[in-house]
Amino acid sequence: MSKIIALANQKGGVGKTTSSINLAASLAVLEYKTLLVDADPQANSTSGIGFDPRNIKDSIYECIINDIDPLLAIQKTDTPNLDLLPAHIDLVGAEIEMINLNNREYKMKAVLEKIKDQYDFIIIDCSPSLGLITINALTAADSVIIPVQCEYFALEGLGKLLNTIKIVQNRLNPNLEIEGILLTMYDVRLRLSNQVVEEVKTHFHELVFDTIIQRNTRLSEAPSYGVSVIMHDANCKGAINYLNLAREIVKKNGLLKEEENIGTATL
Repeated sequence: MSKIIALANQKGGVGKTTSSINLAASLAVLEYKTLLVDADPQANSTSGIGFDPRNIKDSIYECIINDIDPLLAIQKTDTPNLDLLPAHIDLVGAEIEMINLNNREYKMKAVLEKIKDQYDFIIIDCSPSLGLITINALTAADSVIIPVQCEYFALEGLGKLLNTIKIVQNRLNPNLEIEGILLTMYDVRLRLSNQVVEEVKTHFHELVFDTIIQRNTRLSEAPSYGVSVIMHDANCKGAINYLNLAREIVKKNGLLKEEENIGTATL
């Protein structure tokens, strides 16, 4: 059974792409066949995992607009068990081109239906907007992770996103669930970070992941090398955070392997 998870927040700079790349890589390292889908015209997931978007011939754009077979666009990454369905700048125009298409909100779902049985997890990195491509991602997904940075104005705009999710649930994808709210960019030294954690947990209770992603230099460096943090430095705090998040998601979905159960407590 494949699980499709979208990472969405219309605010930029909340750690969405970082979380998409590193959650996908962590699931792959835990030996779950994983596909990372770059649904952001900025193509940061594509470059962050080691591909130059300018050299990408077939991408999610061609799959949606020209109906090409996604297997022709999928790229193998250097991380075992991790594949990429890349993006390039043409995705900017996709929303305009999709306006007059029938079933325009279901185009990405149709693409992923063709390949989802080949993967345990499909992780979709959404663009920082609530446009048609993000709506497509939410319509295609089984669940959504909402990254929220531990900074001032953390909850700003969250209501709008939750309202969009509710509309998608009511009109397009009744099975869409909130996988969880992921707190990112946590700095243990800052009182503000702790205040944000308390505020988010007070508002959303059990929807908040136990795992919190801490600020980490290695985490910031990894994309410039075109690798996930786990390939950059498997022992750093950032890698451990995302491995714990991956384990938390796998366990929540009842897919935890016995050998992982033993190792969880050591991280």
